[in-house]
Amino acid sequence: MGILETLGNLAHQTAFFGLSFGNYAMIVVACVFLYLAIAKEYEPLLLVPISFGMLLVNIYPPIMEEGGLLHYFFLLDEWSILPSLIFMGVGAMTDFGPLIANPMSFLLGAAAQFGIFAAYIGAMLLGFSDAAAAAVSIIGGADGPTSIFLAGKLGQTDIMGPIAVAAYSYMSLVPIIQPPIMKALTTEEERKIKMEQLRPVSKLEKILFPVIVTIVVCMILPSTAPLVGMLMLGNLFKESGVVKQLTETASNAMMYIVVILLGTSVGATTSAEAFLNWTTIKIVVLGLIAFCFGTAAGVIFGKIMCKVTGGKVNPLIGSAGVSAVPMAARVSQKVGAEADPTNFLLMHAMGPNVAGVIGTAVAAGVFMAIFGV
Repeated sequence: MGILETLGNLAHQTAFFGLSFGNYAMIVVACVFLYLAIAKEYEPLLLVPISFGMLLVNIYPPIMEEGGLLHYFFLLDEWSILPSLIFMGVGAMTDFGPLIANPMSFLLGAAAQFGIFAAYIGAMLLGFSDAAAAAVSIIGGADGPTSIFLAGKLGQTDIMGPIAVAAYSYMSLVPIIQPPIMKALTTEEERKIKMEQLRPVSKLEKILFPVIVTIVVCMILPSTAPLVGMLMLGNLFKESGVVKQLTETASNAMMYIVVILLGTSVGATTSAEAFLNWTTIKIVVLGLIAFCFGTAAGVIFGKIMCKVTGGKVNPLIGSAGVSAVPMAARVSQKVGAEADPTNFLLMHAMGPNVAGVIGTAVAAGVFMAIFGV
């Protein structure tokens, strides 16, 4: 009898007896995400840790409770530490040369932020509070770290998980979501437009750019300093050429460590209880609408610039104004090459792409200023 009781107790200690139908559903979702990341290579650096965090929390929910490993990872998200460090790594890996060579790219990056404010209005109409609507709407920028940063600053930690998962999911699905919108809004002739080679950018320009952007943006919107400041610091590491060790660390070792911590903690916010509800569904839908609106706005503004410049701007680069770096720029290149294999738009699209990163951070700063954060 003692052996049977022991075996019974051991059996009840397994996860099979404690999981709900929702937990099993989320485990299936996690496995689908893992498949997309590994088999289809949809942003595996993001999706693998996110989906595995999702898997862990739905098998063993206490891992996200106080005292659990991933709870402490998530505190680094709430404190805005990991999103800011991600921005430093992005800055250290990013070449702002295309944006400096073509300052008009700022306009395309700004146009793509339209999706954020469209989603804000939509969230308000669906019953979200002002602060929650702002936190949800930033998904339209396709920028996971900024989404986490703003949700934390606005005190929306209860919906931070769905917001972060939606943002990172849409970042990963850029190659699927954007091309149909881009093709629907442009003609074959527009997609074939070849743009002139960008002018060379001097080393001095590249060094001054992060300093000037930091001063201008952070003086106007001081609350953006953690994101914009770290983005520009990382870029200054890269462009100064005198701190190669810091550049290497920020763009490689530190970046990958932070991605592991942030990805698994974000995935771990998707327990069945927290994720399978109408609020989450509304957030995911609003995020998709925002992202589509942002892509469309960038392409439409690209068409306007095409007309104004007499056909010198390929409208496809406007879609890169969402800040999924560098995936959105690669999609612009891919769609352009489908129309004309000799067309090379990647460097032109990188201008709006990095402008979108700055634009999304500025949009977050505007919301924080509005709500007095």
